Amino acid sequence: MATQAFEEIVEDFEFLEDWEDRYRHVIDQGKAMAPLDEALKVPATKVHGCASQVWLHPIVEGGVFRFDGDSDALIVRGLISVLRALYNGVPVAQIGQVDARAELGRLGLNEHLSAQRSNGVRSMIERIRDVAAEHA
Repeated sequence: MATQAFEEIVEDFEFLEDWEDRYRHVIDQGKAMAPLDEALKVPATKVHGCASQVWLHPIVEGGVFRFDGDSDALIVRGLISVLRALYNGVPVAQIGQVDARAELGRLGLNEHLSAQRSNGVRSMIERIRDVAAEHA
């Protein structure tokens, strides 16, 4: 169960054979993402368990989940962008059904991220799932 935006990233990755190109593509995705308003970079939006600074600002409107986010690390901004493609627009009641590990595995991210980055991604996913569960 993936959004159209995430499927587009999967298609892009199919054309990028070498991991370096995929890594650059993830970074470019992050660069293209609008920065999070500084007023939203507060302790309540900070994600703990990440090696870099990460903020996620979830929004639930009309039963639909979305979030904005930011990080001080380019690759992490890119990972936030990938997670936004995976989760934004999904009904809040279905967030828990998204198998993020399997979906990210389709991109090969599971094998190519450092342990610290993988922990950070897990922390971001947990935050997304927790917020969605509160609103479901």
